[in-house]
Amino acid sequence: MKMTGENRAEGFEITMDDVKNLIKKKDEIEEQIKAYHDVLEDQGVGVEGPLVDPEGYPRADVNLYTIRDARHNISCLQNDHKAIMVEIEEALHKLHAAEKAKQERDEAESQEEPMEEQVALPPPFARVDAVTYGSPASGAGLKVGDEVIEFGSVNTNNFQNLQNIAAVVQHSEGKPLWVAVIRDGQKVQMSLTPQRWSGRGLLGCNIVPVQQ
Repeated sequence: MKMTGENRAEGFEITMDDVKNLIKKKDEIEEQIKAYHDVLEDQGVGVEGPLVDPEGYPRADVNLYTIRDARHNISCLQNDHKAIMVEIEEALHKLHAAEKAKQERDEAESQEEPMEEQVALPPPFARVDAVTYGSPASGAGLKVGDEVIEFGSVNTNNFQNLQNIAAVVQHSEGKPLWVAVIRDGQKVQMSLTPQRWSGRGLLGCNIVPVQQ
């Protein structure tokens, strides 16, 4: 995915899929560069090896056209590689900025809930006892000690065991889930999107059942 002027238009949002596509293109370029280096090795020359003999005549023991073509393609691909690495870095910066902005919005919205409304809250069925920094759970605003009363389609009335939550997570990879917790006696709602990240699992948190 090239970062064209149209892509950079106001309102365009970088997604993790965009970054994955750029990384895939980078890997393809690296594979092509390696293939051309293999061609040069087969010819017994490298990128800088001489193509003339000691007397200054073109070498007769190698395929000059093949070598020159491979060297030219390597040079072009190396330029493409540098360019796409810049695109990947820019995309990651934009993605991280968007995630930070979303987290700030979610936190602001959760703080705007009317504190004076004392609504009877359902009893929690699970509790968050660990959240890894930089994980999807952390980005969504989930915190240690949060008592879960809604997790996607799972709620206090239909919760049976943690397999219920695991099933919802597995079937919702890349899709936002509505999560509601009790924090400091207040109901806090957030959007949590299970997805692959640098750590284990799709959430980056540990949830344990609450004994009723």
